[in-house]
Formats: sequence, structure tokens, C-alpha cells
Amino acid sequence: MNLFRDLIEAPESATPAPSCPVSRHYRARMNDVLEAISPATSLSGPATCVSKVELRVSCKGLLDRDTLNKSDPCVILMVQNNGQWTELDRTEVIKSNLHPVFAKVFSWDYYFEEVQKLRFEVYDIHGTHSIGTRDDDFLGGMECTLGQIVAQKRMVKSLLLKYGKYAGKSTITVHAEEISGNNGYVELSFCAKKLDDKDIFSKSDPFLEIYRINDDLSEQLVHRTEVKSSYSLFTSSNSCFLPLISYVIKNNLNPVWEPFKVSLISLCSCDAERKLKIVNSCVHVCLQCLVWDYDSRGKHDFIGEFYATFRDMQNISSGNKVTWDCVNPKYKLKKRNYKNSGVVILSDLKLHRVYSFLDYIMGGCQIHFTVAIDFTASNGDPRNSCSLHYINPYQPNEYLKALIAVGEICQDYDRFVSLLFLSKGYVLPTGIYKQHHHTWKHAAGAEQCRNDKRFSALGFGARIPPNYEVSHDFAINFNPDDDECEEIQGVVEAYQNCLPKIQLYGPTNVSPIINRIAKLAAGDGNIKDASRYHILLILTDGVVTDMADTREAIVRGSYQPLSIIIVGVGNADFTDMQILDGDDGVLRSPKGEPVLRDIVQFVPFRDFKTASPAALAKCVLAEVPKQVVEYYSHRAISPMCPISESLTPVLTPIATTPTE
Repeated sequence: MNLFRDLIEAPESATPAPSCPVSRHYRARMNDVLEAISPATSLSGPATCVSKVELRVSCKGLLDRDTLNKSDPCVILMVQNNGQWTELDRTEVIKSNLHPVFAKVFSWDYYFEEVQKLRFEVYDIHGTHSIGTRDDDFLGGMECTLGQIVAQKRMVKSLLLKYGKYAGKSTITVHAEEISGNNGYVELSFCAKKLDDKDIFSKSDPFLEIYRINDDLSEQLVHRTEVKSSYSLFTSSNSCFLPLISYVIKNNLNPVWEPFKVSLISLCSCDAERKLKIVNSCVHVCLQCLVWDYDSRGKHDFIGEFYATFRDMQNISSGNKVTWDCVNPKYKLKKRNYKNSGVVILSDLKLHRVYSFLDYIMGGCQIHFTVAIDFTASNGDPRNSCSLHYINPYQPNEYLKALIAVGEICQDYDRFVSLLFLSKGYVLPTGIYKQHHHTWKHAAGAEQCRNDKRFSALGFGARIPPNYEVSHDFAINFNPDDDECEEIQGVVEAYQNCLPKIQLYGPTNVSPIINRIAKLAAGDGNIKDASRYHILLILTDGVVTDMADTREAIVRGSYQPLSIIIVGVGNADFTDMQILDGDDGVLRSPKGEPVLRDIVQFVPFRDFKTASPAALAKCVLAEVPKQVVEYYSHRAISPMCPISESLTPVLTPIATTPTE
């Protein structure tokens, strides 16, 4: 889906609705956002959310299994594939240490839309025997998901022995760091003064080339300045003269080149100290055939070069410029008093940091999950085994399958911070404190930042007690003051308890719930920080009845920190629902107002009946990371200060001695 880009590239003649004028400034702002979320190697293409995470491990208070010495620990990282645990990698062995800090770094591909289960097992190693022999003592293990680790960034958990017994006071700490996020781009403005004149009858026509020097000392072209000054030539065609426009900096020893943008990965591989080779050249071309002679001959006269790092470039400050001598090595060797062949000046540098989805998640952004369930009469009587709401004691129905598949992913990203942090005198970011102070009042005794895993569960299209009036927005736990349920199991229980108490009715109106969550998200959006993003999962058995109002609600919701996932349950014809998805064009309100960004993903559940639940979750959640980045980039909101880093005191690692 590319609604976001389609909106930008819409022709100027397309007149938006009066309620939402799309100005040139607005289009320019949207273009900046698109550039920000594009891959680092290209500032114009759509982004793909591919991240690699590094995991670093340490332990404290390990059990001492040795008689004469302390344990020699090693950590094994296991991953679960198709229900089977297999070893991915292991740390080094650290001799005689109960508080090891391992040097080994585990690298792992991260996918938001998947449940990636990990298990860390700690062993006391004896000699060179492999793990699993009698001589190896199991010191404890811990299971979690990669999503839980990145949501907390620094996870501390107790180690458990077999049968769930605690391994004393042993703990394991796993620290996550993204290593392949999009790191932004830089806008550079160069000029030069007193360059050597290489032409006999005119002055030089200079351009600038920047090469990156790779680790193998090879050179890679990063940017070549565009030729700038325009002039016209005329050629005859049917007795008419047609202007041919070319762009060249002509006859200028003090050129001012056009500012240009380049990604940090292209410029320096995000290494500020990486050297750059910058070369100035001029071209000897006759005026009459400048472009063609230039392209065909390519015999550029060398003026000079200099070396720099991105760190050097960052020395530029307000009112100051960074300068380099442009040196021709041959002249420097031959000419005794040679100083330079001119001076190249960096007149401006604008660094545009581009944040990734993991930057926001690791910074403390919570994903608040809400499910809305269709209770219209078209689902059939829940007491009948043919009903889509029939509760089979041996197998969940389609509503429950979709709910569990998506909810299991989202539950890892909804968290709060315990009161214990406050009692120890930690300083919290203002936005985080304001949002969670009411929760901390009741969190005494908690040991660390953890997930609360509470979900809002709503229903629509049913007659509800006590008056049995039709409602298109009710809490399925029948508590209007608190519609949240404890974990996915709590939502399942509320759903099952709700069915006997309501009367399935209709029609299928979903706009009230979308407006409700959009309003809630708007309140979070006014906080002006990246603390909370909403995902609304709508489960319905048919095409919505209030399509016009739904389109209007989605357009309004596209301005809020909100993504909407719609899963079509049953065998109805969902063709009209594809309109909301927007794969075939920009979704617009009835008045013609386009969505700001694409926030809807629709899939029919029947396409995944024979697939695993993970396949459905992967499909419907794959675009959420991009949507999160789009929203905060458009609002120019940076990630918050990572909670784990803000609250964790600096620890002095205990010296470790890894084995060979």
C-alpha cells in the first residue's frame, strides 16, 4: 500500500475538499516525511522495515556448583522453530565468576509481526566437553520473546531451574540494541574560492565529487555536484528556433554548488570517522557542444583533492564554516612554494536524523491494543454449531483465532514502570511521569519495568443489558468505566461470558468504535511525545453498513497515532471492504478529503484457514512499523529517552577472563 505517496504525487489540478486544503507547504512537508522513512540508500523509495538486533548478556548471583572454585558459566541461546528448540549460538566461557558479563554479542533479525521465542540457558562448563554431558551443571534458564526484550530494551529476569524452581537469587540481564536502523541523511552546501584556472581562453568549469573510502581501501562515488548555471542554445527545426536548456557552472573559479542530500549510510556507513575523498575537477568543452562533448569525452582536468571525515564536517557551527585546502599532489611535489589550488568551503550542514520503529519502541513507546468484535445477527445463533460465534470446547472459532494471533504479538509492547524506580530516586522524563503517575501509586513491590498486557475489548451490533438497546460501542466486560481485560486470556473469557448475555442484532456499524479510539488516540497525540500508539483490531463477518461514516472516521483517524486492522470472518463477499484498505487508490472521505497516511489493513480470515496463526499475524501487522514511523515523522516527534537507560544506574562490570 502506498496511499501516503499517492497523496503527495497527486496532480496539482486535483482539488482537495475545502475542509482540508492541501497547500504547497503541506505537500513539501509530506515529501520530507517520505524522505525520512525511505531506505538509507535511497531517499525516494518506500521504506521496508527490516531490523537486526544485537543482544548482550550478563548474569548476577549464579549458583556455585564447584567445590574448590566458582562456576565457569556459559550462556546458550536457543530459538524455537516449529515447536522445537534449537541452539542458535553461545557465549564464551568465563572462568570462576558468579557475576559474568559476556563479551559475545548475539545478532538476530527482528520482525514486529512475528512471535520470536528465545530461551537463554546458563551452564557451568567443565573442561572442553560439550553442553549436555554429565559434567555440565545447569545453572538456570529463562524464556521470553524478542519483542519483550526490545520493548524493554534492558530485560532483567530470574533464572529458573527445572520444574520452575528459582535458581536462588540468580538473574540474567539481556540488553538489546538495533544495529540496522535507518540513521538519517545530511544536507550539505559546498562552495570554493580561487580555484586553479585550467582553461586557456576561459575560466574553469568546476564540479565536485565525493567518494567514500571503504574498508578494503576501494573508493565509491557518493555524490557528484550537478552543473548549475543555465544558458540557451538555438537550433532550427522547420524554420523555428527551439531553446535547449543545459546547466553548467561556466567560467567560475569561485563556484557555489547546489545543496544536496545524501544518506549517512551512503556517506560514511554511519561512521563519523570514516574518511572521505573529495575531488574537484573541471571539464574542457567547447561552448557549442558542451553537454555532448562532456559526455562523450569525459576528459576532465584535475584541479585538486582533500580528505575529510564526517566528524570534520560536523565542526561547522553557527556563523562558522569549515574549509579545506584543495591540493594537487603533483604540484605539491614539483612546486616549492605551492600552497594549494584553491579552497573548498562547507558553508552549511543540516543533519536530519531518521528514526526507525525500534527507536520508538526502545524509547518507551507503548502499543495499546483494542479489539472490536462484531455481534450482529448475521453471525448466527451462538448456540448453533454453524454460528461464527459458536464456542467449541475443543477448537476456537475464527473470531478467537484472529484475536489470539494478533493479540499475542501486541501484548509484548504495552508496559508500565514500577513505583520502585521512583522510590530509588531515579529521574524520569516529564512525559513519561505525567502519563504513568497514577499507575505507579499502586505498583509498590514491582521489581522492574514490565508489560501490563491489558487490552480494551469492545463489541458492536448487539442489544445489551439491562435495557437491551442496540449498541455499536460497548465494553464486552460490561464495565463502562474500565473496558480493559487482563491479557489475551482475559479478553477470551470476557468474550465467552458476554455471548449468553446479549442479543445479536445489527446493523454492522463500525464508525462509532473507530471514532472512539481515534478520539482516545488524539488525546495521546496531544502529549507531544512518542509515548503511545494505538492498534484497533476489528473482527467482522460482513461488509460494514455505515461505509460513508467509516470512510470519514478513517480519514480523521489517519491524523492520529492509530493503525486499524480489519479481519473479515466467514464466507461473505468482502469486495467492498477492499476500498477501506486502499490498495487500489487513495481512500477518501465522502467529501473527497484524502487520508493523510494509509492506516488500514484488511484481510479475509478464510485466506488463512489452513495456515498457522503466525501467518495471519504476519500479514496484518507487517505494515504497522512503517505506519508508526510515518506518524511520528510527520509530526516531527523524536523517540523518548529510553526508560531502561534513564532508570538504570551505571554498573561497573566485574572483570572477566574468557577461556580460549
